[in-house]
Amino acid sequence: MTITVHHLENSRSQRVLWMLEELGLPYTVKRYERNKVTMLAPSELRAVHPLGKSPVIEDDGTIIAETGAIVEYLVERGNGRLGPPAHRDNARRWRFWLHYAEGSLMPPLLVKLVLSRVPILGKAAQKRLQPMIDVHLDYIESELSQRPWFAGDDMTAADIMMSFPLEAARARGGLDESRPATIAWLEKVHARPAYQAALAKGGPYAYA
Repeated sequence: MTITVHHLENSRSQRVLWMLEELGLPYTVKRYERNKVTMLAPSELRAVHPLGKSPVIEDDGTIIAETGAIVEYLVERGNGRLGPPAHRDNARRWRFWLHYAEGSLMPPLLVKLVLSRVPILGKAAQKRLQPMIDVHLDYIESELSQRPWFAGDDMTAADIMMSFPLEAARARGGLDESRPATIAWLEKVHARPAYQAALAKGGPYAYA
């Protein structure tokens, strides 16, 4: 069966397209544009899932939301490809980064985005928030200085989950060439043929 991806522009759902390309699973894209004033998802997404968020996928009548849940579902759908490595320590890393991406790294980046839209007081608050983000970026840099991918020697779904928050950090969270291992990882991700194919199918994406 062909998977349908309900894909919102400039959003977390770009990771789902990339993963599907890496796995070679057939899929179609239903693309949604943000409201130009609020930058929120359109109301049409509520007809797909009550939360009205993206990504959402449909597979043979099953609706699945939340990026992490989708990624784990696709690991199963792809017969374990991109799943946890065999080595126990790397498998532990895989689970950690899979959940860290949304549970720890994205929240302060999202808060910074919201604050950037608040005049005057927002700028001051962003300055106080940046040291919290820097703790995460320094930690990630130290980890990627030790291994080529988040879970070890091979790319996995953990890397796919980490791609969007690190792209957001590059755009607005202070990630720059002062953290060379992380920048090299991003460039390596963006150069992958499957990533480029996902960009072509998903439409314009501001973070690549």
